[in-house]
Order: sequence, then C-alpha cells, then structure tokens
Amino acid sequence: MKSRLAPTHLSWKSCIPNPSKNGLALIFSIGLTACAVGPDFKKPDAPKVSSYTEKPVSNQLATAPSIGGTQQNLDPGADIPAEWWALYRSPELDVLIKQAIKRNPNLAAADATLRAAQENANATFGSLLFPSVGLGGSAARQQINPSSFGQGAGNPIIYNLYNTSVSVNYNLDVFGGARRAVQSAAAQAEIAGFQLESAYLNLTANIVTTAIREAALRAQYASNLEIYEAQKNLADMIAKQLDIGTASRVDLTSQLSITASSQIDLLNIDKSLSFTRNQLSVYVGEFPGNGLLAKFNLNQLNLPEKIPLSVPSELVRQRPDIRAAEAYIKSTNALVGVATANLLPQITLSGASGSQALTTGALFGPNAAIWSVAGGVFQPLFQGGALLAQRRGAIATNEAAVFQYQATVLNAFQEVANALQALESDALALRAASEAEQNALEYLNLLEQQYKLGTGSYLAVLIAQKQYQQTKYRLIDAQANRFANTAALFTALGGGWWNRSGPAYQSQKNEGSNNQVLSQQEMRQ
Repeated sequence: MKSRLAPTHLSWKSCIPNPSKNGLALIFSIGLTACAVGPDFKKPDAPKVSSYTEKPVSNQLATAPSIGGTQQNLDPGADIPAEWWALYRSPELDVLIKQAIKRNPNLAAADATLRAAQENANATFGSLLFPSVGLGGSAARQQINPSSFGQGAGNPIIYNLYNTSVSVNYNLDVFGGARRAVQSAAAQAEIAGFQLESAYLNLTANIVTTAIREAALRAQYASNLEIYEAQKNLADMIAKQLDIGTASRVDLTSQLSITASSQIDLLNIDKSLSFTRNQLSVYVGEFPGNGLLAKFNLNQLNLPEKIPLSVPSELVRQRPDIRAAEAYIKSTNALVGVATANLLPQITLSGASGSQALTTGALFGPNAAIWSVAGGVFQPLFQGGALLAQRRGAIATNEAAVFQYQATVLNAFQEVANALQALESDALALRAASEAEQNALEYLNLLEQQYKLGTGSYLAVLIAQKQYQQTKYRLIDAQANRFANTAALFTALGGGWWNRSGPAYQSQKNEGSNNQVLSQQEMRQ
C-alpha cells in the first residue's frame, strides 16, 4: 500500500499577498486569495492485490448429507445485500434483528455520538468561518469633576449615559487555519458515522452467530439427552442381568457412573443455552426476564446457497472500520494545517455601530450616532517552542493515523481470507463428520444388540458409546461452524450497509428519519 506520509506542503510565502498595495486593497486581496497551509488530504490507494487467499478457493464448495450440507457457490464481484441475514431464510432471525436495530442501547449510543459529532462540526463551521455579530446596550449613572478637564474648581457633574450598539468581529482566515479546523471537525463526524455503521454491522453479526450458537446448543442437548436415555436403559438392563447373575456389580457401577456424567453434561449445556438466550435478549434491548424470544434450531436455518464475494479493491470502500481509519487520517491531516497556520500572522477585523445619549429619548436621535472600525495583526514571535512542537506533534499524529489505517486494511484482508478458507474447510469437515456419525451410530447399534443377546462385551459397548458421542458432537460443531463462518464472511466483507435505505439505528420514535451526514451510497464513494 502506498504511503501518503509526505504530501506536498504549500509554501507559507505563497499565501502572503503583495505588501506593496495599500492597506484596504491588502485586506481584500487576503480575503480573495486566501489559501490553506498544510497538506491537502489524498485518499489512500486501494491495495493492488487480486486475491484474498494465497491458494485459490473453489467457487463451488463441497456438500454433505446433513443439516448445513447445502451446495454453496461463491459469486465473485457480486454485491452484498443490505439484509444479508435474510439469506438464512429464517423469519424468526429477521424479526429479532429488526427489533434490535430499533432498541439496542449500544446502537442508540453510537447514533447519538454521530449526532453530537455533526453538531460539533456545525458549531466549528459557524464559529470559525463566519463573523460574530452581537447587539448590546448599557445604561450608566456617572459623576465627573470639572477640574479633571481643566475647568477649575466646581461642583461635580452627575449625569446618565445610555448606549446601544451592534458589533461585528471577524478573524480573517488568511492562511486557512480555520478551514483546516472545520475539515478536521467534519472528518470527526465522518468517523462517528462509520463507527455507527460498525456498531450496526457487529450487532447484526452477533445476533446471527448467537442464534446459531443457540441452535447448536439445542442440537447438542438433544444428542446428549438421546445418549443419556440410552445409557439409562442400558443401566436398567445391566441391573436386571445382575439380579439373574449374568452381569457383574462392576458393570453396573461403571454404567451408572457414565450415566451420571452424561447428566452433568446435560446440565452444563442447559446452562450455556440459558446464557446464550440472555445474550440475545440484551442484544434486542430486553431484560432477560422479559424477553420472549423465538427459539432457534439448526434444522430451521437454511445455509445461504449463493455468497457474493466482493473484489479485493472494493473492500477498502466497504469496511466501515477502514473508512473510519481513513477519516481519521483526514482529521489529523487537517490538524497539521491548523498547527502550521498558528505559526503565521493572525488578522482580526472588528466594527461597531450604535448610538449614545444622555437620555433615552435622544438615544435614537440624529446626533447620537457613533461607530468604530478596527483591525489588528498578531504575529507569534516567541512561545518557548510550543507552536513548533505542536506542529511536529500534529505531523507525528498524522503519520500514526496512516500506519493505523494500513494495519486496519491488513486485518480486514486477513479476516476475509480466514473466512474463505474456513468455509472451504467447513464444507469438507461437515462431509467427513456426517459420514463418521452415521458409521459410529450403526456400529453402536450393532454392539448394543449383540450385548443384549449376550454375544458382545460390555467394554465394547462403552467404547462405542463414547465414539458415537464424540462423532455426534463433531457433526453438530461442523454444522454450526458452516453457518457461523458464512456469517463471518458477510461481516468481513462489510455487510452491505451501503445498500441499506434507512438509518442504522431505526429508533421507534424517529423511525424513517436519517440523521447521518451522508447517505450510505455517498459514504461508500
């Protein structure tokens, strides 16, 4: 990635008008030819890479005869839909996410932070680029001594003085320090906007993966319950065999111990399931005790069959964290200009017009008018090196922002590469796990039948039970991983926020409004 650490700076002298002209012309010349010192922001180049992974990933992934074994195809260059989770074809999941977008407090906080940043940018714009105008008035009762005016001794004079005025003050932005400050504030608002999009993306992705985790836990619970019931039945059969002398006490106690261990596993899975449900309630802005959420099962989820895969050059425009890092470069870049302008002359203009009289009746008369016009120039000469140090610090901060941007881009490409490789591996792992589970179940059924007939060993049954339990868990994990890593790829690619028509946070009281500075399509550009 090409670094933008050293853009061309404008010469300070190029911003100074010809001093040979008269004062009034000089002021107008400054206003008309004003430039902005410091570096102009340049958008970082897109990485020149053509592939996300070192080894090509097949666009057609393996299938398996089980839940989650659907044929998946990668669609290079296709755009990501805004509601990518709808590809799982789960109405319950869609309802949950739409509820969270309206009620999640973290998303609401990010939206409020954006609005605050926008208003701060508006305040900076108004206070730095426009003159300040004020209306004032005063009334005073005064006493003067005639001798103070050389009029000899006399009685003090007491009188009232009334004054009204309209004043105008303006800091002439000759070297662009104010404009750079406005650019920095606007970039901060951009950062807040992309942080809101990141919060939106993380929230939707977390809900999807948490729902998948719940579905996997339910499948594990059902599997463990099946094994537990089989172990209880086997323990009952061994107890009967012990009564007639065809089994030993050792066999019975061993089986009872295994059955108790499976019961503990059931309790632990149920605890994890409760924790997961509580997390889903919080995501949608509900207290765990109040949440009446739909239950998720793996057999009710559908694996997205076609997965849009953006080209690598588009990733830097789609990831909100990358866009926020880019906006941070823009903000720190502008602050270099602010620090540079602080080293140069500061020109202020002011004027006032009003009236002054000894009585309120005469305050607006023809002889009460007063006015003033003033201008000032301040050139810093010695500040103990503070201004130069501030400028060097601003440059270093901008360099750090560039390196942070590069790290964010690298991390984004790593996440996409990991998700792609995980999908390919998940498809193969699911196929293998499905075959292993079927074979293990068939083997266990044969050994249990032999043991019931007295032709098989108890130890062989125990080993087969353990093997089947392990293969069943691997199958459920493989199914959940394929669902979850599909969501991870959508998230790593940016989640399609630029195709969304409404705001990220759709507050119920402000539903349909959009508080963002730019539309999603504009932000993507």
